[in-house]
Amino acid sequence: MTTRDYLKSSDFDREKTLELFELAAGVKQQVKQRHFLDLLSGCHAAMIFQKPSLRTRVTFDIGLKQLGATGIYLSPAEISLGVRESVYDVARNLERWVDLVIARVFEQAAVEELAQVGAPPVINALSDDEHPCQAMADFFTLYERGVQWNDFHFTYVGDGNNVCNSLMITGAILGLNLRIGSPARYAPSKALIEQTQALCRASGGSLLITDDPREAVRGANAVYTDVWASMGQEEEAGSRKAFFEPFQVNAELMKLAAKDAFFMHDLPAHRGEEVTDEVIDGPTSLVFDQAENRLHIQKAIILEVMDQAEAARATF
Repeated sequence: MTTRDYLKSSDFDREKTLELFELAAGVKQQVKQRHFLDLLSGCHAAMIFQKPSLRTRVTFDIGLKQLGATGIYLSPAEISLGVRESVYDVARNLERWVDLVIARVFEQAAVEELAQVGAPPVINALSDDEHPCQAMADFFTLYERGVQWNDFHFTYVGDGNNVCNSLMITGAILGLNLRIGSPARYAPSKALIEQTQALCRASGGSLLITDDPREAVRGANAVYTDVWASMGQEEEAGSRKAFFEPFQVNAELMKLAAKDAFFMHDLPAHRGEEVTDEVIDGPTSLVFDQAENRLHIQKAIILEVMDQAEAARATF
């Protein structure tokens, strides 16, 4: 088996990303037909969760089972990664027992150390820096709709957080026209902007950073937002609200987007804050398709890092 990891969005280039979309589409079709691959029979995956989750926990757990593998959920109480036991020692123990590590952590350094020290492949299920599996699910959802990447205007409005980071990187790899609308103090980092610009130059995409939500949304084919305060930032929620209220995605803001523009959100949503019910429950909202597709794209990623992608394609 390969020791390839998926730690950040830039780990997959454009060719590999599109291959994984195609693989996820095949996997999804088989699920709809109640046909499940058994390519990972006898394999075990450690699922390290420092943060609670609905979508990440359920989709990885079910995805592993549908591939024939067993997932072992390790909560903060059981590991206290880096506190009760060092990341190094956790990695060295797990490599003796499991074939795959899935980690939902605070620090990006933790998931990178798990990969550096331990032998099994590691998948980043979320860190404070990135949410690569989410971005893959989001763009797979657009792939299903036949989006032409270089002609597509994709807008993210809100906090320049981990979700925004991964959307920027993957979107740039695919060649989208990206627009990021954030309050200046919560905009993406200079380093990330420079990385995204470099990727855009290679792919034919583009990047606009603005503190004007109307400028960001005008003519967009998809409008994406996220919560104003992520996990670990709850104490900042009150102070952040004043900065983000003008960035709420509501019917008035969506009127500036292209006709029938998609609305997207990674969930959970704080309805009435970053998005109104009218928009998130509207006819062009993709939020539950995105959530469903976490299952299918993550199965494709698991198959890739476990060196079983070609075997899976042979069954389609």
